[in-house]
Amino acid sequence: MGAARDLVHDYQHVIADVTMVMGSKGVFDVVVDGRTLYSKHETGRHAEPDEILALFREQYATDVTPYER
Repeated sequence: MGAARDLVHDYQHVIADVTMVMGSKGVFDVVVDGRTLYSKHETGRHAEPDEILALFREQYATDVTPYER
């Protein structure tokens, strides 16, 4: 749940919707604005610490300043 909290906190000014999909057999997907950002099912592993934030920065926010923590 930390990934969603960090995304919403740091990039609330550019994200319209964050969905975390959890299901049986350890399914864990993070979907931002309708697009899958990370899928444990596809990668076969848990995300590394800060990996989801890094993926978001690469794909959505290369020139966006995050909110201060």
